[in-house]
Amino acid sequence: ADPTLTGESRLKRRAFLAASALLSLFAPSSLLAANKKKGTGAPTSGKPTSTAKPSGNAGRSAGRASAKAGRSSTKASAKGAARRESRRSYRPLVERTSPPPAAVSAPPPIERNAISLPDEPLPQWRTYEVSSTIAVNNVKGKLRVWLPLPQYKDNPWQRSLGHSWHGNFERAAVYRDPLSEMEVFYADWKEGSGAPQLQIVSQIAKQDRHFDITRRGSLAERGEVLRHCLQSTQRVPTDGLVRLTAERAIGRIKDPVAQGKAIYDWVLDNTMYDPSASGIGRGDVEAMLDSGQFSGKSADIALLFVGLCRSIGIPARPVFGLRIDNSRLFAGLGASGNLCFRQHCRAEFYTPGYGWIPVDPADVRKAIHDERLLHADPKLVVLRKLLFGFWEMNWISFNAALDVRLQGTSGRALPFLVAPQAEAAGHRFDISDSSRLSYVVNATRIDG
Repeated sequence: ADPTLTGESRLKRRAFLAASALLSLFAPSSLLAANKKKGTGAPTSGKPTSTAKPSGNAGRSAGRASAKAGRSSTKASAKGAARRESRRSYRPLVERTSPPPAAVSAPPPIERNAISLPDEPLPQWRTYEVSSTIAVNNVKGKLRVWLPLPQYKDNPWQRSLGHSWHGNFERAAVYRDPLSEMEVFYADWKEGSGAPQLQIVSQIAKQDRHFDITRRGSLAERGEVLRHCLQSTQRVPTDGLVRLTAERAIGRIKDPVAQGKAIYDWVLDNTMYDPSASGIGRGDVEAMLDSGQFSGKSADIALLFVGLCRSIGIPARPVFGLRIDNSRLFAGLGASGNLCFRQHCRAEFYTPGYGWIPVDPADVRKAIHDERLLHADPKLVVLRKLLFGFWEMNWISFNAALDVRLQGTSGRALPFLVAPQAEAAGHRFDISDSSRLSYVVNATRIDG
């Protein structure tokens, strides 16, 4: 245990680690058996050895030399960081044989006893190659296709390693919306181009995302981003019935983390997963509350959480993405084969000191529906706790953009962009029109 933690923090940390250990309830027996064969280790702690302090003029000279060396090192580091940042915009794809981003080496094992807490997991990066193939049929006139790309901004749980594309388009490029951290690929075909087609290959490194309530001190988010994540949008208002509902959900709770948890619990207790809804849902929070029918798919449930948070002053945002691998929790929370309809929306909210806290209320409701879980089922009890602060990263994030206006068109805004869009002769269509737009997505793990 960390000697700097207070008694209360140790209890919270113990509860967090114990909840993490309960993941074994969902793991297949073969995985548990494999894990038992692996040893566990914990970092050792110790005090740095003391050194003799120089005295007199020698001490002052050494101090001046050390300070000068420190300033030189700081300047060199700043210049190196600037050069690295200037090269980050478009990174080439790594070779298929390249290893995933280097993980921290495991410390030597130490003696453990029956009451030792489980070790916190070391970084477990997994690298995937995601290939998207698009073909357009039965269209006339000029054509443009847009496709959301994986989130370009690196973070502790996802890194974009680059993209490549080819096809019979006339031109293709990528543009960004820094506020929503959205990167979009687009391609143009002139009239009479034959059968338009393209393929985009992206490489992404992933690891599971955990929130630890015993750890504070995360970097503060930009004020511009936080203000943007408090705004009302066309489908996610923050006044009227939305605010009234949020106030009822939080009651007298004042702590922002506890407020987020109260809203998360309210959403779980009052929504239903509806598999008959089209796509990932409409994401119309006001319509849901007005009708009293709190049902839908992941976008509907995640955006309801986001709207309720924003209405009481908690910055929150949806995160749209795509499932790319099997799940260790439940089969329905994973994906394999053609992933063209495996889009999924999660959410996160911001609190000072902790930063962005991940939640996934939609997957709790989906598991309840798919597995017919009862309220007192131990797996459901664990899943509810787990998905407040945990994302299983068998999923890649695209963006957090709402009311999206596609570059190069004056057409209507989209509620969100999570799948390809096409426009020909002023008419827009998407993957729901399979007679005109064919979309195939496959993901392969390439790190061994």
